This record gives sequence, C-alpha cells and structure tokens, in this order.
Amino acid sequence: MNPLKQVVGIDVAKDELVCTLGLIRSNLKVELTSSSVFKNTSSGFVKLLSWVNKFSEDNCDLYFVMEATGVYHQKFAYWLNSQSQKVAIVLPNKISNFMRTLEIKTITDKTASEAIARFGLSRELDTWQPANEVYRSLKQLTRERDQIVDERTVIKNQIHAEKSEAYPNANTLKRLNERIKLLGTQEAQIKKEIQQLIESQKEVKQAIDLMSSIPGVGQLTAAIVLAETNGFELIRNKRQLSSYAGLDIKEKLSGISVKGKPKISKKGNRHLRKAMHLPALTAVKHSPIHKDTYARLVGRHGIKMKALVCIQRKLLELMYILFKNHTKYNANYQEKKVLQQNAAEPSNLAFADLNQS
Repeated sequence: MNPLKQVVGIDVAKDELVCTLGLIRSNLKVELTSSSVFKNTSSGFVKLLSWVNKFSEDNCDLYFVMEATGVYHQKFAYWLNSQSQKVAIVLPNKISNFMRTLEIKTITDKTASEAIARFGLSRELDTWQPANEVYRSLKQLTRERDQIVDERTVIKNQIHAEKSEAYPNANTLKRLNERIKLLGTQEAQIKKEIQQLIESQKEVKQAIDLMSSIPGVGQLTAAIVLAETNGFELIRNKRQLSSYAGLDIKEKLSGISVKGKPKISKKGNRHLRKAMHLPALTAVKHSPIHKDTYARLVGRHGIKMKALVCIQRKLLELMYILFKNHTKYNANYQEKKVLQQNAAEPSNLAFADLNQS
C-alpha cells in the first residue's frame, strides 16, 4: 500500500540526534522502518539527510519532527529549512502527554524518538518557519534585558539583606553596588540597540507606533509582543493569541461532584504574560475604559488578580487588532464597544469577560 505520510522523529540532545523514520500507509497502519544516531553538528546534519533519502519512499510528504529543547534544536531546524525540508517543532509537554498513551515503560532516547515519530504520523503538523531576522534580533535583545532586570532585583534584595544585618560588610555592599551600576549600564546599552533596530525598520516602527498608542502600552512592550509572536505571523485570531500567551481559560467540570475553578492555563509564552503585567496596571490607573472594566470585575467576584489578567488579555488582543488593521487606538470607539458589550451581557459569570473572543 502507498504511504500517506512519512515522519522522521528526532530526539535532540546537546551532542547527538537520535532519529526514527516512520510512515503511515493508506490502511492507517503505522510502520517504524529505521532508526539511527547522528552528531548534532553540520557534518552530522548532512549524514542524517543522506540516511533519510536512502530509506524514505518517494512521492510522499516527509516531515522532520522534533521537540523545542531549549536552543539545541535551533541550528538543525534552520539547516533543514535551508535544504527546503518540512520541519515541525512541537512543545515538549505535548510529546510527554502523547507518550503516556503509548504505555512506554522504559524511556530512552530511542523510545523518545519513536514516540515523536508516532506523534507526527498521527497529527496534522504545522510547518515551522524561521523567525523574521528583525524579530529574532528583537527577541534576543528583549530577553537579555529581561534577564538583566531579574538579576538586578536579586542583587537589590542581597543589598537589603546585607544592610539589615547586625554588622554589614562595607566591601560586600561596595561590590554589590558596583554590580548594580554595571547592570544599569548594560540595560541602557540594550535599550539603545533596540531603539536603533526599530528605527532602521520602517514597517516595524510603524507597527510599534500603532500598538503603543494604547494607554499603558509602551514601545518596549510592543517590541516584546512583536518579537515573541514573530509579528503575529502564525496568529489567526484573538483566541489563538490568548492561547499562545497562556491567557486562555482552563476549567474542569464533570458530573455534579467535580467543579474546578476556572483559571488561566499558563501553557504558553511566559515572556508575553510577563510583558503585559505592568501595562495592565498602568491601563487600570490611566485609561477610563480599562479602569471601569477592572472595577466592574473586582466588584463582581472580589479578586483583583483575576480582573487584572482580564485587562492583560484585552490589551494583548487590542494590540493584535491594531496591528492587523493598521490603525491607531481610538478611545471613543472602545468606549462605545464596551457599553454595547455591557448592555448585551446575559449573566454575571465570573469569567464572562475572559471568555470573550
């Protein structure tokens, strides 16, 4: 029988690529035909592709499927893309959940690659595309700045702890303050590089200007959102964007005994969620529309963080709408829309606003 799809399942490690080639035929039977191990180097990539061409069948779609394992998979993914190969990168939790259904008792690199191959054969795969060069650079810079901010917070806490001791060490405080000063200098350099990168790209600058017209959203926040979503390239609607950021709702209901509280999944890009926290606080203080929405939600269920998460999601979706429509923020339009939504609300559900798409 003719094969319908072929998949190379790849378990990526720092030094090696454990591969399993499988296919699914027209009778829906899955066959794992071959397996091998290659070095995670340029020469290993060439040998791997030669091995695949030797054992794969012609006239059938071939996918290379791998987990998003930190940074170790990136060079191989970019190399495959340069060779016009179809690549699919899957979140590790999806693979681990799928492996539980296979009842694999012994987990090795080989069984992991076999599971990845089976996963690719049984799922509809989205082909991975490399990030735009500008957005890739923005992502690297914004994440580096985020690390510096986190490190500075740790050092500030160390300074506070040292000063609170009975006998603070003057030399320790001096070194800590020098590190604070160094981090401040490095952050200023990164911000300057981000600004120069934005100014050098007319389309990116225009998009950031549109998105930062929203009260509470600054240029840095807009740059982070564009970088983490690759310019919303694979985002098709607001619901998908919320899910990608981990701001979608997770709820567990079963019969009359199991009634879990709805909450955000957090199974998404944590950098997006973190970037939207301070803008949401600012919008609640300075934007009448978001201030009223926040007050109404807090009055409904009394949980401030739940209301703030709703504002985060609304701001993120609004940035996506402005980007897609190439328009600036219009407070009057938003106010009219909110009034219409409030008038049309059928009930006082705790997460009604969060569930709006």
